Amino acid sequence: MPEYTFYQVDVFTSQPFGGNPLAVFPDAAGLDTAQMQAIAKEMNLSETTFVFASNTPEADYVVRIFTPESEMLFAGHPVVGTHWVLAHLGRVTLREPVTTVRFALNVGVRAAALHVENGVVTRVVMDHQRPEFVATATQEQTIRLAQGLGMAPEAILETGWPVQVVSSGIRQLFIPARSLAEVQALSPKRQDTSILSQLCTELDSLQRCNECLMVLTLETTDPAMSVHTRMFAPGLGIGEDAATGSASGGLGAYLIENRILPATPPTTMLLSEQGIEMGRPSRIGIEVDGTPGAISMIRVGGEVVPLINGILKW
Repeated sequence: MPEYTFYQVDVFTSQPFGGNPLAVFPDAAGLDTAQMQAIAKEMNLSETTFVFASNTPEADYVVRIFTPESEMLFAGHPVVGTHWVLAHLGRVTLREPVTTVRFALNVGVRAAALHVENGVVTRVVMDHQRPEFVATATQEQTIRLAQGLGMAPEAILETGWPVQVVSSGIRQLFIPARSLAEVQALSPKRQDTSILSQLCTELDSLQRCNECLMVLTLETTDPAMSVHTRMFAPGLGIGEDAATGSASGGLGAYLIENRILPATPPTTMLLSEQGIEMGRPSRIGIEVDGTPGAISMIRVGGEVVPLINGILKW
């Protein structure tokens, strides 16, 4: 009976039981797509990653990412956490202060900077890609979106900011809110997922914005933070996500492109808090190169904490 060792870590946090949990299978050779999907469903985390040897000199490893329901093109906390695990296992030759590693993902090869102190990776910062601003909701669509989320339309409309589909690697829908209290009051159990799904189709018929919706406000629980967010992805089998690295890249682009937060070129440094309502506080660093209309690169990073390791017998 084949055995596969896995490691579970918490990503975008410095404390166990914070951030977003991730399972990593660092030696996945021999598993096919159906088996990986079954394992991800059994792990029942927002994502599970499977690592394979690279067959191209452009990438150090091939990494595939699965939710309990489907394979993902790209995701943030799985990439950050997998980089940390491979480094922790000695699969990467570390050089201080920064070591660059490249993964082949379903969106192509992406690099990450491993920040190293005294031979230990303290932080992983991954490259996204130049942002794409896909679609902006009309007022009528915004009102229906509020209904689907279970919030007053004025909570969104009074910000004066757009509801917009943005991608820095994967398309997602960004929804501004006027207050922290209104964001904290949201509940996946009170959402009308049929309305949310329909709006994702209307705004992004090709990818349906991957049915990932990030609600944001500039009111934060921690004054050191730039923005407070919550991510809902019912179409992926995820009622709420504790820390979403892929969306954090699009979030940074959204905030700078729409001049919601000022650009400080060459690189604007932002901090996002997420997962607080789930009891899993997360801290996500976002780096935006460029200015509105000329954003050239997005990077997202954070810390990782080890928690569990075990063996799966197939």
